[in-house]
Amino acid sequence: MPYKLLNKYPKTMLNKGTGFLADYTHSLNPYTGCSFGCAYCYVRGMPVSTFRGEEWGSWIDIKKEAAGLLEKELVRAKSKGKVTIFMSSSTDPYQPVEVQEKVTRSLLEVMAVNPPDFLLVQTRSPLVQRDLDLFLKLKERVRISMTIETDLDEIRKQFSPSAPPIPARLKALGELAKSGVPVQAAIAPVLPSSAAFPDVLRSVVDRVCLDDYFMGDGSGGRRTRGLGIGSIYEKLGLEDWYGPSAYRIVYERLLGAFDEAQIRISREGFAP
Repeated sequence: MPYKLLNKYPKTMLNKGTGFLADYTHSLNPYTGCSFGCAYCYVRGMPVSTFRGEEWGSWIDIKKEAAGLLEKELVRAKSKGKVTIFMSSSTDPYQPVEVQEKVTRSLLEVMAVNPPDFLLVQTRSPLVQRDLDLFLKLKERVRISMTIETDLDEIRKQFSPSAPPIPARLKALGELAKSGVPVQAAIAPVLPSSAAFPDVLRSVVDRVCLDDYFMGDGSGGRRTRGLGIGSIYEKLGLEDWYGPSAYRIVYERLLGAFDEAQIRISREGFAP
């Protein structure tokens, strides 16, 4: 889908961590909007999207002069105590526009000089590998969480056709892990997958976070139901995978490849 780009000059970059992200002092979004436009994205039903009056995935606001703003806010926040940052809560920091705009990289450059106590980078894009040099500077203060909802790319295409292919994500995550960057695979949301999925993940990571619509959308699954996601499962004949207990299918399979302590559930898996 083609998307429209707009330049915006934000008044703040660090937002207070609340709700699902209450374990963090702040969230940080380099962009508003996301061109991946995943069908299940909870942001579709939030005011930032609904008040826009345009299809989610069709527009992106580029936050100009973001690094200078973050530099000032970070100093101020650190003077008050511990700072933990979740990047990003309502956009993907490595969506395609980042190749040219480099807003995410500019923010990481600020944090590499004046590090927060902890930074979680949440993405589904192999582009994250580009910033290896900065992640290595942050050392144990950073964790890269790569969304890998399934091992079946044909399933991925049904829910997020504009998002990067699963094999490319796995490769990028493996390369980061080999380089010594702390990583995890986020099966979030749980999509239908094969019995081989745990072994595929185990070949690249030793930490997995498992989350679904019912635990992770902040409303017990109501937000997601409002997006009509159930119809995709019905079309595919996979209704058994859409329900509050479906994640147990994957969890039981993961126990065959991972120790129980290596598997985190929902909010715990994203916490600092």
